[in-house]
Amino acid sequence: LARLNPRNDYTELRLRIQTWWPLAIGFFAAVSIDRAVSFAVLATVSYLAFREYLSLVPTRRTDGKVLKWACLAIPLQYFWAWTGNYGLFIAFIPVFVLLALPARMALAGESAGFARSSAIAQWGLLITVFALSHLAFLLALPQPAEARYDGATLLFYVVFLTEINDVAQYVWGKCVGHRRAAPNVSPNKTCEGLLGGVATTTLLAWLIAPWLTPLRGHEAAAAGLMIGVGGFVGDIVMSAIKRDAGVKDTGTALPGHGGILDRLDSLIFTAPLFFHFVHYLHY
Repeated sequence: LARLNPRNDYTELRLRIQTWWPLAIGFFAAVSIDRAVSFAVLATVSYLAFREYLSLVPTRRTDGKVLKWACLAIPLQYFWAWTGNYGLFIAFIPVFVLLALPARMALAGESAGFARSSAIAQWGLLITVFALSHLAFLLALPQPAEARYDGATLLFYVVFLTEINDVAQYVWGKCVGHRRAAPNVSPNKTCEGLLGGVATTTLLAWLIAPWLTPLRGHEAAAAGLMIGVGGFVGDIVMSAIKRDAGVKDTGTALPGHGGILDRLDSLIFTAPLFFHFVHYLHY
């Protein structure tokens, strides 16, 4: 591209590709080396994402201790996933933690901005810990005898399709995109990019499902459709948070991409959607 169009600046694209390599290698290593390593890496990613989220949103000085206690929910949530305890995994953050956080904030004695602060903390834990921990629980799902798939292949399936969906929507949007899908939230997202990306993801989901998942043909197509649309929604939701915070990227940890949440935005939606889709149909 640089040779064909020497006047164009491809620095960001080059940085994106260079950053993709260590991300891909790190992901493959975390999934394939050992199950304990996989859980540790995913829990660490949740912690870094939660910290990055808190750096974007306004918090009160009195909330510091409460938010530190909230971080303890991360190892516990991943422990429930590790042990395959579905009941506590599903209820721990959405029920117990989300009731405990506002109670602790109220006991701190500061009422100004209480509703906003409690909502910020609860939403942050939901998207960066509860949603992403579904990726870890995929690894704890039982593998039927003589099955081609296991938890690692299910994890690869949803992550691969989510990232391919992001790329496909970007490429389709750049090639044929004209009508903006959410102009006030994410101006670069187009209807053509959305449709092209969803179609690409659905086709790939159907093609590779027999080797990686227990999904039948129509189930795989439905999963691809769900991942395509869910990834788009996750992207624009994170874009809305960034616009509300007045920033372009959530951070600078990943050159060419921005912050950790810039790379995880789609997975925040696709991970729990795919997990419960597979769990309901085959477990």
